Order: sequence, then structure tokens, then C-alpha cells
Amino acid sequence: MIKELILKNRSYRRFYENVRINESDLEDMIDNARLSASGRNAQTLKYMISNEPELNAKIFSTLAWAGYLADWPGPEPGERPSAYVIILHDREIAEKYFCDDGIAIQSILLTATEKGYGGCIIGTIKKPELRDYLHLYERYEILEVLALGKPKEKVLIEDIKEGDVKYWRDGEGVHHVPKRRLEEIILKIRI
Repeated sequence: MIKELILKNRSYRRFYENVRINESDLEDMIDNARLSASGRNAQTLKYMISNEPELNAKIFSTLAWAGYLADWPGPEPGERPSAYVIILHDREIAEKYFCDDGIAIQSILLTATEKGYGGCIIGTIKKPELRDYLHLYERYEILEVLALGKPKEKVLIEDIKEGDVKYWRDGEGVHHVPKRRLEEIILKIRI
């Protein structure tokens, strides 16, 4: 069951924009992040959600979409996310958040996948602009943005060829994601 969710949980960058994610589903995703592990149990992460087209458009304008697809500016209108989760670190709770963001994001995306949605973690953000749109207090550091929606693209996992880890799109728009083989990443312990 978990392996099936992990295999379905890809980085989707094109969505059926007209398929909305309701606030209850978004809150369920955040609740699962809340219940996940936290370094020192400090729980410094906060979340902002948007499923409103007007705010989504502003958030979209602050994001860069696919570093390896340099000639692609991101999804076209109609293929954009129908919701976003902005991951924030509350600096008044603690100075560091350790790996909490990765744990929380995985929980959110697995929940989204279970509900029939998909998402993409975006780290290249025009943070000052996004901060202004969200009217954020300085205590909150923007970490990542999750783009969410009903996936409109097919993503295939394949073995890395000739050491190239770059994802790519074929002529039919299928997104290919190279992965290292299991035997390449497990190192033997020598005694």
C-alpha cells in the first residue's frame, strides 16, 4: 500500500486547473503533516493554504517551475495548480527547523496522492513578492511552496542512463524521471 502511494507520488507540473481541491481536503493534508515527526518536537512549521483562483494566480507568478526544462516557463492557463500550500518556519518558536519541512511535505503529498491529487515541491520562489501577497510577518520564513491539483500529465520512472539524472519530456509530453538502481545506493558495511 505505501509503495503504491510512493510510486504515484511524483512531481506533477501540469494539472486540471478546473478540478478544485476543497478546504477540508487541504486541512486533512496539513493535519497529517501536524501529526508527523518533528525535530526535538519543536513543531515550528506553519502553513498557508490557497484554493482561490485570484490568490493562486498571484502565488503562481512568484514561482519557477522546472530547472531542467529551461525552455519551459511553467504550466499554461488551464493546466495550473488549483491549490497551494506555503510551508513556513516560525522563527519565534525556534531558530532551526531541522528536516521537519521534508517530513511534513512527504506527509502532505502522500495524503494528496491518496485523495487522487498530485503535487510539486517548489523551492525557487520570489520570496519578497510572495511575502507581500500573503501579508506575512517577518517572524515567518518561507521555505517551500507545494503546488497541488489533479494531475494532467503522465510521469514515468526509469533507470538512469549514462549517469544523467535530469528529468525530461518526450514529444508526447510524458515526463521521464531517471532514478538510481537500488543496488547503486545501498553500500555494504565493512568490518
